[in-house]
Amino acid sequence: MHFTEPDPLDFSNHDGYVSLFDGQDLKGWDGNPKFWRAEGGAIVGESTPQNPCGNTYLVYRDMKAKDFTLKFEMKIVGNGGSGFQYRSQTGIPWLAPISARVISNTGPVNLNWMMTGPQADFWPSKIYTGQFYSENTPMRIIAWRGQVVEGFGEKNKQLMGNIGDRAALGDLVKTNDWNQYTVIARGGTFIHIVNGQVMAVLVDDDPNSSNNQPGLFGIELESITRLYVRNIWVKKLD
Repeated sequence: MHFTEPDPLDFSNHDGYVSLFDGQDLKGWDGNPKFWRAEGGAIVGESTPQNPCGNTYLVYRDMKAKDFTLKFEMKIVGNGGSGFQYRSQTGIPWLAPISARVISNTGPVNLNWMMTGPQADFWPSKIYTGQFYSENTPMRIIAWRGQVVEGFGEKNKQLMGNIGDRAALGDLVKTNDWNQYTVIARGGTFIHIVNGQVMAVLVDDDPNSSNNQPGLFGIELESITRLYVRNIWVKKLD
């Protein structure tokens, strides 16, 4: 019997994938133009003290998916936070308070630009990059960076094992530079990989969980920061 090693990941290999962004414009994407634009081959989200966004999202309307492999590159300039939504919904009432300063800048909350569901977190200046976060649900952080977690929707979750030290894994996340992000979703299993390193794994065994429904992709912009996203490719299985 002959054993072979798998080929290493070629991030530029797009066989079987479709592109969600052509590098030129925001065709297929839906979000507040006060914060989102296409520039220099990337999607740019920017929130400033003069133009604060709070939580705002750029939603990709042209695809719903449940099982897939997603690859993209992401960079934040500054100390702010972001994340990539998947299997997510829009139009759901927002649970967290929204500051009066944000509302005075953006007007009443447009729920069509707010996303609920799984997020591959990205916040290089903090410990969150790579974790599994459930946006706008009571579950919130389900699998922290460095964890393998088994759960059943909102009812319970159990740490099954550790991938590595949370702080040490953070050393692999680049600040003010491009990071390669891979998200694998198969049934109730989710794997987040940053720069070739597994960061978090979640197994959600509840078929009725919001994590286990087909949904939309999207990008979050949070706090005062500038965000860049490029090379967004999806291999959709379901």
